[in-house]
Amino acid sequence: MKSSVVGFVAALSACTSAFAADLYQPAPPVLNAPEVVVNDASGWYLRGDVGYSFNKLRGANFFQGSNSLVTDFTTASLKDSFIVGAGVGYQINSYLRSDLTFDYLGKSDFNGSTKGGGAAFGACVGPCTSSDRSSMNAYSLMANAYVDLGTYGGFTPYVGAGLGGSYVKWDKLRNTACADDGSGCDPTQEHGGKGGWRFTYALMAGASYDLTCNIKADAGYRFRHIEGGDMFGYKANGGPGYDKGINSHELRIGARYVFNGCSAQPYEPPMIAPPPVYK
Repeated sequence: MKSSVVGFVAALSACTSAFAADLYQPAPPVLNAPEVVVNDASGWYLRGDVGYSFNKLRGANFFQGSNSLVTDFTTASLKDSFIVGAGVGYQINSYLRSDLTFDYLGKSDFNGSTKGGGAAFGACVGPCTSSDRSSMNAYSLMANAYVDLGTYGGFTPYVGAGLGGSYVKWDKLRNTACADDGSGCDPTQEHGGKGGWRFTYALMAGASYDLTCNIKADAGYRFRHIEGGDMFGYKANGGPGYDKGINSHELRIGARYVFNGCSAQPYEPPMIAPPPVYK
């Protein structure tokens, strides 16, 4: 009888151990999942730019002697000048943004001349050459749209276009006509400068670089065309005058401050425990 009880206890212990082994569940391991960053690509930004403009005058003409005789300047050129600008914009999504910009085109000197009998605005008789000097500056208000072409190592290339208007202000024009044979010059005449708003469009290309989460450096090229308009008024049997438009090729550098650029939050996926292991 005693040996039977001992045998029953031993068998029961063996069954209990085997059942416990079948229910063994290892502790769930800690999963080191890669960190995923959720980035909100939209938001407001401010921008500032400086640059240099290579200016080209498309030509100029004036009324000479009467309202029916329009004469082109023999030569007409603009010097290069600097640019400074600022704006406010909105990043619509990762690939599209727009902004409203205000730019100042600094003083650009105008040099022109005309040739021929009575070429200038004075009383020069015979073959004469007139020398014409003035300057202009302009303010532009533009609405722009850009397509960002993806980000590669922190660099984001883009292309864009803009429409708007420019207020072009010409200084007074000083005209001096001198005889080609060296016999003398007419007194210098001054014609009052004109100003006004003109239609303007622009095409852009460049790239930005992420300096921090909310500051982007920006460098690019912009072609800007300003329509022609009034240049100077009437004086001493000559004028008024008109320019035929201005093209500028601009190299620009600047920065954009993105208001919510640092709002991205790290996202960690929930830890999933493995199913129980039965042995």
